[in-house]
Amino acid sequence: MKTIHDDRYKSLIRQLVAEREVRDITQTALSAALSRPQSYVAKVENLERRLDIVELADWLGALGAGREEFMQRFGWW
Repeated sequence: MKTIHDDRYKSLIRQLVAEREVRDITQTALSAALSRPQSYVAKVENLERRLDIVELADWLGALGAGREEFMQRFGWW
């Protein structure tokens, strides 16, 4: 099974979307902060494109979310 279909990955993306929405940041604003097209954000959020660890760090930074705090929510370690 590809990791993009793993329930843990889906949970991670749902939490990223929630972080963005709580901060009232649009996909367009996030994409600008990431210097990427809006379609990049949409594809990640729609589980059409997978984030790697470096992209995840950039994404959290653009959202202003604490990396350690964010990851501790999942209890994977």
